[in-house]
Amino acid sequence: MKYEDFQHLLFEHKDNGVLLMTLNRPDVMNATNARLHWELTKIWAVIQDDASVKNVVVTGAGDRAFSAGGDLDWVSGMVGNPKAVEGVRQEAADLVYNILSFEKPIISAINGVAVGAGLVVAMLADISIISKEKGKFTDGHVKLGVAAGDHAAIIWPLLCGMAKAKYYLMTAEFINGEQAERMGMVSLCVPHAELMDEAFKVANQLAKGSQSAINGTKNTLNGWMKMASPIFEASLREEMLNFLSDDAKEGVAAVREKRAPNFPSAQ
Repeated sequence: MKYEDFQHLLFEHKDNGVLLMTLNRPDVMNATNARLHWELTKIWAVIQDDASVKNVVVTGAGDRAFSAGGDLDWVSGMVGNPKAVEGVRQEAADLVYNILSFEKPIISAINGVAVGAGLVVAMLADISIISKEKGKFTDGHVKLGVAAGDHAAIIWPLLCGMAKAKYYLMTAEFINGEQAERMGMVSLCVPHAELMDEAFKVANQLAKGSQSAINGTKNTLNGWMKMASPIFEASLREEMLNFLSDDAKEGVAAVREKRAPNFPSAQ
């Protein structure tokens, strides 16, 4: 694939080897549909093969969201559909493993709400910078009636410890920018007006450094997450099995109707 083949990702190449990649569905707060989910699995190989790129800054289009979770029509199509679930399971695994195998630094500029596949990119970035006023995130899987799959099991306990990881993954409470920095979930929390400047400051600093040393450091540290791959794959299986349950039907319906869920398994 080439950069121009991507429908929902925008690219801006800087002269010093920094690439700005923007999740671009601003009319729906950059929510992930089937196409964007697939594109997020494929883009890393394209950038890896681009010798002009030293590192990547990732953000969301507009001023409200990094990525506001999965498109409900797409998610609804998974519920009770084993074939669709298996396809998404494979893509979800590819997304995590392709990011972990990507050799160049990723800097996420979390400019608003981040949920779902967008949150995977935001949290698996090597350096994460969040807006103090607008940045917040949640792994909202349990609100849909499915286990926390995607990326959470592989990295949240490393970032904030098991006690906090269990609390926020089991309650699906939002974490704001200041909380995220205090808990160790992100690298930096800065005023919203300074977010992109700070992201490019970091990217520019890395672009001036020894690329072999920086990339080698990143790839070595990613070994901690790669060791947790059996845990990640177990979480993914749990999530996808849950998509075949009545709880998932109720979870999606509750989100659509903007009400609290009434999960059958809780009765």
